[in-house]
Amino acid sequence: MELSWLEISREALTSNVKAFRALVGKDVKLAIAVKGNAYGHGLVEISNVLLKAGADYLCINAVFEAEKLRKAGVKAPLLLIGYTPVSDLKKAVDLKCDLTVYNLETIHALGKLKKPVNLHLKIETGNHRQGVRLDELPKILEEFRKHKNLRMAGLSTHFANLEDRINHKYALYQLREFKKAYRKLEEGGHAPHYRHCANTAAAILLPEAHFNFVRIGIGAYGLWPSETTLRAAEHAGINITLTPALTWKTVVAQVKEVEIGALIGYGCTYEMPHKGRIAVLPVGYYDGYVRLLSNKGHVLIHGKRAPVIGRVCMNMIMVDITHIPDVKLEDEVVLIGKQSKEEITAEEMAANSQTINYEVTTRINEMIPRRLVA
Repeated sequence: MELSWLEISREALTSNVKAFRALVGKDVKLAIAVKGNAYGHGLVEISNVLLKAGADYLCINAVFEAEKLRKAGVKAPLLLIGYTPVSDLKKAVDLKCDLTVYNLETIHALGKLKKPVNLHLKIETGNHRQGVRLDELPKILEEFRKHKNLRMAGLSTHFANLEDRINHKYALYQLREFKKAYRKLEEGGHAPHYRHCANTAAAILLPEAHFNFVRIGIGAYGLWPSETTLRAAEHAGINITLTPALTWKTVVAQVKEVEIGALIGYGCTYEMPHKGRIAVLPVGYYDGYVRLLSNKGHVLIHGKRAPVIGRVCMNMIMVDITHIPDVKLEDEVVLIGKQSKEEITAEEMAANSQTINYEVTTRINEMIPRRLVA
């Protein structure tokens, strides 16, 4: 018996992919990011579900993810969007990955391999993360022309603040810069086949950014990039339903009586205000249930909320169950998800731990089993 596990809904994943397909249209390639262990949902477990639901590409961050997917029998196109060390380029090509590039050294090394490679050139438009500046394009093209095995398959960029603003002035500026880069490549005789800059927020809010390829991340898993994105979509009358696919569960490891005034956990940070009962749960910060949830978080037991009391330990948390009758050993507990009429969302957990929903799901320990359910 596992101490905690994730249940991933096939139905929710399928519904989310189909919602984005309807939004962007059948002629646009739909790429879904499965980097970061599929945002914590399980890389291998769900990739085939996403592909069966209608994804055309899978976006990964590193070569080891490509190895896992190919070993699992995934034959779909893979776009490697993170940095690939020069020493790993041959392996990435042998695994039939499309590669994101943004420096001369990588292009030169790929050219020396003498093997056909699909490249997606990333352009710096204002995020100042990965990307080639527009004034660097002539040198990039000069290097590219030296190697007949290289194909300019795509041109990409990434929005900096689309999720955080109702006003999309900066995103539209980035879009204009992206179009300038495309024109320069077109004039140089190397117009890429695919153009892509739309993440989840842009796929929903900026149809002019769809071009012929979109990269969906958090939305594929049924989570909104931010409350601001949700409000902007509602304000614009854009109707898309996203259904969270992940439920995180554990079990009760002990039920114990405690007296009024009892001090709970390391540091004695919580004093019981009444005589009652607590449950010890076998999950902690090693599993991804972070210490910032100490004395703040909630779990669901028998369909009722139970507050986390005391500090979150490495492998355990304690919750107050005085108000929940008949709790017994190995009763099911929901950490994220629904139980009866109550729900703990990734957004609620993020707010209580001073982060974002992306981090909440992604940091769930990869060793915890993922189970696909209907």
